[in-house]
Amino acid sequence: MNNKIKIGCLASLFTAVVGVTGCVSHPVKRMGEVVGIKEENIARYKQLHADSNPGVRDLLTKYHMKNFSIYLQKIDGKWYEFKYWEYTGKDYESDMAGIAKEPRTIEWLKVCDPMQIPLPGAKSWKNMERVYFNK
Repeated sequence: MNNKIKIGCLASLFTAVVGVTGCVSHPVKRMGEVVGIKEENIARYKQLHADSNPGVRDLLTKYHMKNFSIYLQKIDGKWYEFKYWEYTGKDYESDMAGIAKEPRTIEWLKVCDPMQIPLPGAKSWKNMERVYFNK
């Protein structure tokens, strides 16, 4: 076996071990949040979040927010949104501060926030406690 093949095999083995053990990578932070939504705003909210509207999608990626999903559900006559996403970056606080300062984020929230009804004690989306995750 020549040296190039040996080095390639060792690099592949290192990559596989690091991927399995997580020695070099950092853990994914899984987030769930909830907020109410005014029923009269649901159609407009869905339109704003349609796949054809780029909105702030690229900013989510830029700030390491992956698998970002929003679900809508009516419970006891009230409408709620449930949001799930995964943070894959290395500095959560810095990334959240960065996306909050983006002009497009600021404008986006000026449109979306008035459509929502925060839960008691919250100003906007409220973090939910994760009690189970299946790998």
